[in-house]
Amino acid sequence: MVFGFGKPRHQEISAEQLDSMLRSGEALVVDVREADEFANGHIPGAINMPLSTFQPSKLPHPEGKKLVLNCLGGKRSGMALDKCGIAQAEVDTHLAGGFGAWKAARLPVEN
Repeated sequence: MVFGFGKPRHQEISAEQLDSMLRSGEALVVDVREADEFANGHIPGAINMPLSTFQPSKLPHPEGKKLVLNCLGGKRSGMALDKCGIAQAEVDTHLAGGFGAWKAARLPVEN
């Protein structure tokens, strides 16, 4: 298999899908951007766990919700998901396009 092709290792959901999941209480967002980025705006209700200190063992218990990771564009949340895979944590989903996609969809932002 050629690198980068085949079955994606991470599930991606759109900003609209995540918004719907949040509205129905089905998701918990973990934002892996650094604290200063998070402070400048984030998805309402998101928990900040910067990638620079990210440890899958420190993820909050989702209480029956799906944990969804996000960053600015999708790269860092993918890296965090790789760490989860190595740790065999049951987290496999991130926001396609990250916070940039969330803002582009004109969804609510919290400061």
